[in-house]
Amino acid sequence: MRDFRFSCNVFGFRSRAEFTGYCQDAERLGYSTLFTADHLGGVAPFPPLVLAASVTERLRVGTMVLNTPFWNPHLLAREVITADRLTDGRLELGLGAGHMKWEFDAARIPFPPLRERVGAVAATVDELERVFRQGGYPERRQLEELTGRPALAPVQRTGLNGTGPPLIIGGTGDRILALAAQRADTVALGGLMQVPGKPPGTFTLQSATQADERVAYIRAQAGPRAGDLELHALIQMVVETGARRSVAEQAIAEDDLDMTVEEAMETPFFLFGTVPEMAAQLGERRERFGLSYFTVHHPFMKALAPVIERLGAGA
Repeated sequence: MRDFRFSCNVFGFRSRAEFTGYCQDAERLGYSTLFTADHLGGVAPFPPLVLAASVTERLRVGTMVLNTPFWNPHLLAREVITADRLTDGRLELGLGAGHMKWEFDAARIPFPPLRERVGAVAATVDELERVFRQGGYPERRQLEELTGRPALAPVQRTGLNGTGPPLIIGGTGDRILALAAQRADTVALGGLMQVPGKPPGTFTLQSATQADERVAYIRAQAGPRAGDLELHALIQMVVETGARRSVAEQAIAEDDLDMTVEEAMETPFFLFGTVPEMAAQLGERRERFGLSYFTVHHPFMKALAPVIERLGAGA
């Protein structure tokens, strides 16, 4: 059974000082990783990661997750290598297929069917591995020899088939999870599912039963790799409360979720209760689903901290 890891993400910041304080708080409170997302209207994914590593001592950093069809693989390789070097090998690379059609429309980037977007993720993984394995570009060898510059290559050689940083692939559907099971080090379950027949970006939350099925599918697709995979979940809401049922009822009403109160309390993508109750829930989720790596949204970073302390994950 894997040790717990906890991470928080970045929604945005008003200043360098505010962001620096957030990163240092995250490290102090026992978080292992800080993640950026990849959405129009939000901060760029890679520059905050370099700053976060520079103002902390051990905090790992990563992307959760990139809209891979936004990225040319070679330009992405340059960003990944640069960030991995500037963070002294603390980078985790998260890739996804993209799910917000309006972002693609606004950027004038085609939004093909999901199977093609997943294909773009697979092709990007292939190309990153090729670029990282060859240690730069042959066309630059003479320049590098003349100037004494090293070929640009990742610091880490643990992910991407031993060529680069640890690889996270996130999603909910069969195609993306099969790819994750076969190629990633960490498989990330976001918990949000597209509602059939509704416009792209209309989501509902997975129940525990649905999460059971997704985890079983991942393990079946992984085959001999299943025991080596780290399973991750994005917890959508954390509420410390002595009235779990009332909070679950409110969450269902506010988000118009198609689930019962019992399902809302059982899903691994919500966390409600007293600190001891929430710590116990995470233990149960690790036992039931194999989930050991949890991310919380920016607003809930401090709410989860007492639970991390209780579980001893900050050691």
